Amino acid sequence: MNTIQKLDLRDDVTVSELWSLQHKAYRLEAELIGFHEIPPLLETRDMLRQSHETFYGSFDAEEGLAGAVAVMEEAPGILTVTRMMVHPDHFRRGVAGSLLTHVFACYPSMRQFIVSTGKLNEPAVALYRKHGFVPFSVEEVAPGVELIEFHRGGKL
Repeated sequence: MNTIQKLDLRDDVTVSELWSLQHKAYRLEAELIGFHEIPPLLETRDMLRQSHETFYGSFDAEEGLAGAVAVMEEAPGILTVTRMMVHPDHFRRGVAGSLLTHVFACYPSMRQFIVSTGKLNEPAVALYRKHGFVPFSVEEVAPGVELIEFHRGGKL
């Protein structure tokens, strides 16, 4: 069973582990959606360290950081899941779902949760639908590359 905890981006080891995880996970998404300019892939460790997002990591007792999620309250009562990443060795083990459940529990007063992913990223689309997100809009971010935004109501 994985444990989830808030990540401290002031810690160099944490930032390095997170940066490595981010690159492994987002490279695979880039392949799935046919777009290699995904912002997290262009980010340096210093850029990650200076992020204003709140990160939570899922840790496997033997293998370390298995996955991470980042969130940001961009408007009062509205929380955006800005990043979701799972180490390829931990795919299909419930890591992303447990991270989402953790976020919902940490932010019980939110009216709305928002997340976006590449329309062709079928595993992510299925994950978000499974956790109560519904499609809200689709935007073409590059020729032939569409992002789908999902919304999920929170507690009112």
